Amino acid sequence: MTKQIKAHKNILELIGNTPLIELNKITAGFKGNFYAKVEAFNPGHSSKDRIALYIIEQAEKKGILKPGDTIVETTSGNTGFSIAMVSIIKGYKCILAVSSKSSKDKIDMLRTMGAQVHVCPAHVSADDPRSYYEVAKTIHKNTPGSVYINQYFNSLNIEAHYQTTGKEIWQQTSGQITHLVACSGTGGTISGIARYLKEQNSQVQIIGIDAYGSVLKKYHETREFDKDEIYPYRIEGLGKNLIPTATDFDCIDRFVKVTDHTSALTARELATTEGLFVGYTSGAAMQGLKQLNQEGVFDSTSNIVVVFPDHGSRYMSKIYSDTWMQEQGFLDSQEQPTAAISKLK
Repeated sequence: MTKQIKAHKNILELIGNTPLIELNKITAGFKGNFYAKVEAFNPGHSSKDRIALYIIEQAEKKGILKPGDTIVETTSGNTGFSIAMVSIIKGYKCILAVSSKSSKDKIDMLRTMGAQVHVCPAHVSADDPRSYYEVAKTIHKNTPGSVYINQYFNSLNIEAHYQTTGKEIWQQTSGQITHLVACSGTGGTISGIARYLKEQNSQVQIIGIDAYGSVLKKYHETREFDKDEIYPYRIEGLGKNLIPTATDFDCIDRFVKVTDHTSALTARELATTEGLFVGYTSGAAMQGLKQLNQEGVFDSTSNIVVVFPDHGSRYMSKIYSDTWMQEQGFLDSQEQPTAAISKLK
């Protein structure tokens, strides 16, 4: 009898089925039971692997993508990395319009993965021709045989998480989840998970995390776009200066805003308390959860799942750099770094 070698055909088979990990030390004294859906366990180290693979395979099935074509996308870094990874395996070219707010680490990673990268100014309006939205449209228009993924307005973004992440969370909690806490940028992650969970149990509370300087929270509450809400902030992949149609606001019960400062410090705290080396938006999600606990939102019977979208390695030059943190005024003389990257002398 021939023994079979147990191996995956390629890296794409590792996407999804990420672990749910109980949080212990950082939630000590909190009411409820807290679990992290750690998306850094995807092979591209973020939740964006799911949408990259799903959208590209749907485009292939519909005949939109053909061998040798070029994929164009806007990204703050993670989606771009995932698209570049999938493109390598499937044989596509990849051109990315990237926000200048993205860390140098992310931009270097994208180029390492063979992507052509155009860095665009972050603090311009979405309809400015220099914005990464408009640059991507121009690249697509001028590149024959290209497909623009357009994650901010692509309903498949939601569908990818409905089909995978939402289902996984429901199964991993045996249907006992009471609250979901997740960041909202494009809105695909929180919306897809929310739709699935609400179909199983309409009482599950869906709480989105937004940034100060973003329009999402106010739009959710008033259905009005208020440009006066917009101002520069540092967190990548959280909040927006436009209203993405990939966000299903009707599935989200409420939003909580977090600051750049507290989100960065909380990401570092996750590293030193739970051993979870996660990204800036993961710190934002955990900070939002802390604020909800302070409000008394949870009780002893609550089962809360918080989504940690990506890995800390993409922020070595930002939140895990003492120099950067001090330049932002996030570390003072009384505040010792908790997961700092320091040069040995």
